[in-house]
Amino acid sequence: MNSINVGLLGIGTVGCGTWTVLSRNAAEITRRAGRPIRITAVADRDTARAQSIVGDAARVTADAFELVRDPSIDIIIELIGGYGIAKDLVLAAIENGKHVVTANKALLAVHGKEIFAAAQAKGVTVAFEAAVAGGIPIIKALREGLSANKIDWVAGIINGTTNFILSEMRDKGLPFAEVLAEAQRLGYAEADPTFDIEGIDAAHKATIMSAIAFGIPMQFDKAYIEGITRLEAIDIKYAEQLGYRIKLLGIAKRREHGIELRVHPTLIPSKRLIANVEGAMNAVLVQGDAVGATLYYGKGAGAEPTASAVIADLVDLTRLYSANAEHRVPHLAFQADQLVDLSILPIEEVQTAYYLRMRVEDKTGVLADITSILAEGNISIDAMLQKEPDEGESQTDIVLLTHVAIEGQVNAAIKRIETLGTVLGTVTKIRLEELN
Repeated sequence: MNSINVGLLGIGTVGCGTWTVLSRNAAEITRRAGRPIRITAVADRDTARAQSIVGDAARVTADAFELVRDPSIDIIIELIGGYGIAKDLVLAAIENGKHVVTANKALLAVHGKEIFAAAQAKGVTVAFEAAVAGGIPIIKALREGLSANKIDWVAGIINGTTNFILSEMRDKGLPFAEVLAEAQRLGYAEADPTFDIEGIDAAHKATIMSAIAFGIPMQFDKAYIEGITRLEAIDIKYAEQLGYRIKLLGIAKRREHGIELRVHPTLIPSKRLIANVEGAMNAVLVQGDAVGATLYYGKGAGAEPTASAVIADLVDLTRLYSANAEHRVPHLAFQADQLVDLSILPIEEVQTAYYLRMRVEDKTGVLADITSILAEGNISIDAMLQKEPDEGESQTDIVLLTHVAIEGQVNAAIKRIETLGTVLGTVTKIRLEELN
């Protein structure tokens, strides 16, 4: 049987891993796919390095557009990344009638609507399992394995860099800046870590998962994004004392009037499995109405884990290569004409519980004033921690955990609390999810 010919755009870390795994496991992959899958051409700016990796087994060029126009190539793998040339190449590949496999979460989160519409019109498929959580098959789980379910919510640790940093801050009690420097030294964080530590990378992935879970268009521009740069080691310590751990979560929740789509540091009960995901690992928790809670755990990055997902998409496309477009699994799980334009709720309308820490003067009546303001805002207290002041000190910390409340009301209460003369500085607020 004729092989499927693949053009690889970019042979960096993931591209090299894809070449290695596809070569090493060729016999097993052929048995699964039903026909051989071969990378016959590679496009990379560093042609000498690319040639040293593939040898004589594939043609190498610096012109990526040559590959997307090549009639002998059946599938294009896009591993260049970013929003610019990658978008042009993907759209050109689609226009030339080629299926596309991509690990580019940023491209899909921002331009997915346009790309999927083009693919739909041309009768080709854009596969993107590797775009979210590396080697964890979360896209397939949401799109196919849980297709009988009405998905209630998805919550994931979907950025390994931030999870490593938070794990180190908790274990060693070190400040954020010091742990970030260590993460960069070890190669977990980029020289410019902005996309990771500010939550943007996680928001790209959460946007994709929300679209598949709820059958809505990609709406990255409406996501609420808050990174970990302002998180203090003392809050991680207090959370631990209260039975919680802090993780950067990507959360998508179905509500009566819309969808919550948010990324931010979150307190999670330490007894939850996802709270115990440490280091650079990823995990995604999905709540479906029929199946209940399901947890997906594994390596969220790296050459071969991500290559595993890329090749899984190649196998799927090979199996369906001759199938009519209407018989293929829809890009976003729901049929293209069945997507619903549910609004993404503004962060002020989000409903969750909260961790509040405030520095106060050690005086009688301070706590009563604070709790009175919260009560007037219809915010009830679930737990409290009050640190005894150090000897000779006249200040102390009060930490409160609230029950579920509306974010706008909590923000209004915080503003009032900060005007109290006995409250020093600003109130630290971290959202809390029970995930039960």
